[in-house]
Amino acid sequence: MQYRGFPKIPNKSISVLGLGMMRLPVVGGEGSKIDEDAAEQVFLTAVEGGINYIDTAYPYHGGHSEGFTGKVIQKHKRRDSLYLATKSPIWLVQEARDWDRYLNEQLERLRTDHVDFYLFHAMNQERWEKLLRLGGLEWAERARREGRIRHIGFSFHDRYEVFKTIVDGYEGWEFCQIQLNYLDTEYQAGLAGLHYAAQRNIGVIIMEGLRGGALARLPAEAAACFERTGQSRSAVEWGFRFLFDMPEVVTVLSGMGTVEQVKENCRVAEEARPLILSEEEKKAYAAAAQAIRARMPVPCTSCGYCRPCPQNVAINEIFGIYNSAVAFEQPGEALWYKKAYVDAGTGADACVACGACLPKCPQGIDIITQLQNAHQYLMKALTGDKG
Repeated sequence: MQYRGFPKIPNKSISVLGLGMMRLPVVGGEGSKIDEDAAEQVFLTAVEGGINYIDTAYPYHGGHSEGFTGKVIQKHKRRDSLYLATKSPIWLVQEARDWDRYLNEQLERLRTDHVDFYLFHAMNQERWEKLLRLGGLEWAERARREGRIRHIGFSFHDRYEVFKTIVDGYEGWEFCQIQLNYLDTEYQAGLAGLHYAAQRNIGVIIMEGLRGGALARLPAEAAACFERTGQSRSAVEWGFRFLFDMPEVVTVLSGMGTVEQVKENCRVAEEARPLILSEEEKKAYAAAAQAIRARMPVPCTSCGYCRPCPQNVAINEIFGIYNSAVAFEQPGEALWYKKAYVDAGTGADACVACGACLPKCPQGIDIITQLQNAHQYLMKALTGDKG
């Protein structure tokens, strides 16, 4: 295993591959029922392979991930040899005293007296304003002085401009976590965000390096782009090597569900080095990304200029789900769409065709029609209707 460091935390060596505790083996396909025996073997294989960064969060696996993580670390007496990361559920925080309430609950779940890396979870413009309003940064500094957390960071899901606002809004950030892969180089923070953070000595952790597993199952057109290089690598290895090549990346999180996945990913993490990709390989990544985008029905860049919607329709998020479902032939995206958006009242079915979004879109997308198409496609996929 290779190790890298955070610019502001030079005394800690972090494995370039981190274990994400969000996609552990489960029983009967039920996300909240962790298969503890199988998950324990995943954990042990990971730490024996040199992984020392363990990432969990309050809501993972229906709220059971932190508890399992604490249990397995304690059982195998690994606390002192691992760096433990979890996240503040900022969407649940309603008043200043809630910061302590949730951290104390998390420490109890994790069976520890401190969290090494504590993140404000899934930050966006709204949550940034809430963080400031409720004194979250001052609270985090106090918790750090008390020894309950060691390092302060944030994970991010919003536009690049918002990322810059958050980075520049607090000099004390020690690290951040962003979504990045060879398809999403201009999505959310993207490559620009990686470089922006690095310029400010903020260490960067990568999530969604395989886009939730989608880049492990490439459409034939994309796979052919890599095959033409003559390199005998799996789609997963191609995905990870893209990220390990970047010296600004400290660690890449992977939600591994089997022992075999852990072993293979650890092998790639050991063999890959920064700044070694050839020009041919870089062209292959660009070609593969273009091949995938060509399969997407909506040319949405997720810039977010269409927002806010008067009906609170999550326009760009819906297009992202629709594009992934079509490009990667992933019907499972439909269930996420219904649970996260339709049931919350922000799905495409909430659109009243007012047209407020249309003149704002720099891509000239017929947003109203495409929202209708997305909803129809995803709801059919949910029922298994292929017509």
